[in-house]
This record gives sequence, structure tokens and C-alpha cells, in this order.
Amino acid sequence: MNWDSGTGRLVERLAIAAASLVISIAAIALLSGYFAGNDAAGITGTTAGPGISFRDLGDAALPPGRLQPPYDSTPPTSGPHVPEAVTDDERVLNDNQLLTALAQGDVVITYGTKTPSAGLTALARSIAGPFTPALAVAGGAVILAREPGSSSLTGLAWTHMITVRAADDPRLSAFARFWLGKGAPARSLPVS
Repeated sequence: MNWDSGTGRLVERLAIAAASLVISIAAIALLSGYFAGNDAAGITGTTAGPGISFRDLGDAALPPGRLQPPYDSTPPTSGPHVPEAVTDDERVLNDNQLLTALAQGDVVITYGTKTPSAGLTALARSIAGPFTPALAVAGGAVILAREPGSSSLTGLAWTHMITVRAADDPRLSAFARFWLGKGAPARSLPVS
């Protein structure tokens, strides 16, 4: 086969164009995968840490009587609510109390028995000390909350959750220690 110099240049240019196209597509695919895996669009605050991460639905204060919006987790880990302080632990919390506590930076651990196990109480107290309403308002409490019917322990923090079988599971302690004091990024204006 005898090619003249014009045909050779055309083939060379086509080969360069094809190689450039392949390299461009590969670069786009690699960078898209990297940024998609590292993009926290729509999420504010700290997202990397122990437990399952949920979208930050905000910390808007609802007026009393206003219906709560749907949350993306059960129990909720963020979202608009009527601010309601937690005044003691070892009882059932409503969603308003739970979200108020999480927004302030408290960690809530739910249990399904009538009273928390001695191991769970010892864990909570070893991390934050005895529960007091002032400690909860300051975002430094590990609050134990009864959740009737639950067969596991659930650790809750702002936009995060972990479920374990027993208080001595090291993941629960790591979760509570990591997220304690890390509440909602900034209080939103009330929803009218």
C-alpha cells in the first residue's frame, strides 16, 4: 500500500484526535466519580464521622401548633421543630425535644426497656457526666431516652445515627464521643 504524504498526515491527525477524545472522556469520568463521591451538596456542617449520615433538613423553629414536615429518618436527626428543652432523661422524648437536643449538640441514645441497663447508664455518664437540664441546653449531655418496643440501642446526633445491640459495643461510645457538642450549624429563622 502506497500512501502519499497527504493521506499519512490525515491518518495521523485522525489518530491524534481519537486519542485526545479517549483521554478527555477518561479524565471526565475519573473527575466526575471523584467529585460525586466527595461532594456534600445540600449538606451543611460536619458530615464525616461514625454512624449513618442523613441530609441536614435544617433547624428552623416552628411556631407551636404547626405541623411538622416529613423527616428522612426515624427517629429524626434534623429538621424544623418547635423548640422544647429536655428537662430530664430516661423517659420518652417527643420529636420536638429530640430535635432541640440534637440541634444543641447533645447526643441521644434510645433504649427499649423500662429502664436503661447499668452499662448504658455508665457509658452515658462516663462521656458527659450526670444529666442536668443546664448541660443539655449547653449541648454537652448524653441523653438516655426510652423508645418502647425497640430491641436495640440507637445513638442519635445532628444528621447522624447508629444502631447497636449492646451498650458495650465500642461503636456506640465512639459515636457519642465524636458527635457530642456538634449540633446544627446555625439556628435558622422561625418558620411563619
